[in-house]
Amino acid sequence: MIWILWLYLLNTFFMLIVAIREVRRPAKALNWLAIGLILPIFGFILYLSTTNPARIRRERLTSPHNQQYALPDSFSHSSSVIAHALRFLTVHGLRTSRVQVLTNGIETYDQLIESIKNAQRTIELEYFIYRDDQIGRRITDMLIERAAAGVQIRFIRDGWGSRKFPRSQILRMMDAGIECRTFFPPRFPWLLSNWNYRDHCKIVVIDGKEAFTGGINIGFEYTGLKPNVGFWRDTHLRIESEVARDLLAIFQVHWNIASPERIKTRTRRNTRAKDMRSDKITPVGRAAFSGWSSEWGAELGTVDGTSVDTVPAKSELHKVYVQTLEGNPGIPTPIIREAYFICLTQATKSIDFTTPYFVPDADIIMALKTAVGRGVRVRLLVPRQVDLSTLIVGAASRTYYGELVEAGVHIYMYTKGMLHAKIMVIDGEISEVGSANYDLRSHRLNYEVCEIVYSADVARELTEQFECDLTDSIPLTMEDIRHRPLSQRIVDQGARLLSPLL
Repeated sequence: MIWILWLYLLNTFFMLIVAIREVRRPAKALNWLAIGLILPIFGFILYLSTTNPARIRRERLTSPHNQQYALPDSFSHSSSVIAHALRFLTVHGLRTSRVQVLTNGIETYDQLIESIKNAQRTIELEYFIYRDDQIGRRITDMLIERAAAGVQIRFIRDGWGSRKFPRSQILRMMDAGIECRTFFPPRFPWLLSNWNYRDHCKIVVIDGKEAFTGGINIGFEYTGLKPNVGFWRDTHLRIESEVARDLLAIFQVHWNIASPERIKTRTRRNTRAKDMRSDKITPVGRAAFSGWSSEWGAELGTVDGTSVDTVPAKSELHKVYVQTLEGNPGIPTPIIREAYFICLTQATKSIDFTTPYFVPDADIIMALKTAVGRGVRVRLLVPRQVDLSTLIVGAASRTYYGELVEAGVHIYMYTKGMLHAKIMVIDGEISEVGSANYDLRSHRLNYEVCEIVYSADVARELTEQFECDLTDSIPLTMEDIRHRPLSQRIVDQGARLLSPLL
């Protein structure tokens, strides 16, 4: 039985390593120590495979020498304080720009396809999810068409989120001259060290002067027309001028990390002729794109159960000030999490935020509660139901609602369909839109991007959409929380134990 003693000593040594490495995050350390006790040796192997002991290559974008242009005096004190506090976390400081708010998938794809069609020199695309469905094929065909016209195109997909994107489509793109890379593909050697670190960004840059970013990936479900998914609520931004260069700088960092696509010669030889023939007969050509938005807009009205008139009209471009932030696990500072904390602690009037996944740390919880104590109106919009892939996150989220409602935070449960937007509006003047959720994964494990927009017009437009979403939501009360079934509370508390790892 001496081997049991050696196993115990070896596991104890491994747990000491975990405790030392995670000394700055006690909650996470305790979680892994518990896993190590339940699963000796295997728990430590799991820890190594999910916390990336290998160094991630990193080109630092933030700089203490970023130029800081102060906001005009017409902005509020909270806007000036937040812009000043965030200056060292941004890519290139405060920028002037023009921004268009896009509040659904159809509007976003309509504008994106139009911009791709008008590209003259370069197109860079980076997506967590890029599907080969009605939407993905339309955009892929348009990219191939623009590549044939001489536009230089680079394409990054996340190795996990876009794992089902077929290699035959990658082959078509590469044959057309499009450079393709995959971010941490689920294969050796990435599977051993970096598989838990995902590229969650949604970035498109056209000719270095126009960009798209936000919460919308490439997939049919984002139109709200997919029968087994239903209505989809999301938000994206179209950005012009200097900010596009900031997003291009982020794209370049991720491009250098991602792995070039390599397809076997035999595969290329066997499929190239077939794919080239299919390119000639595909019905998705230039003419197929004309009028598709209005037709699908009508379908959206039908699926929504309302009239076509309820489909939001195309919003205008607003003159704004913007700061671009990138979350990157390769650096110790969780930049986007710090930005959220600064915004929450400096708010003086109101905080409205929407998120599909809400698993905050203790500091964010305290920032929300103290904001209410200062007299700030705080409203949180979350989904009533979550999809199957995020059941644990949804269960963990419910454990935070009680203390927030008790503190005076107004929580609403969205009931119309899938809520996927990631938005925060502060004091009717500062807006945050991006790819990051309010959870520890987005703050510490994912590559993320978000925009801090200073504009009363953009804040008003997002607030109007927020108010519209509230009409399709129900308020959460303490009575609702107290009357949850015992089985649900047990499951939720169990999920809460895993929250530092989510």
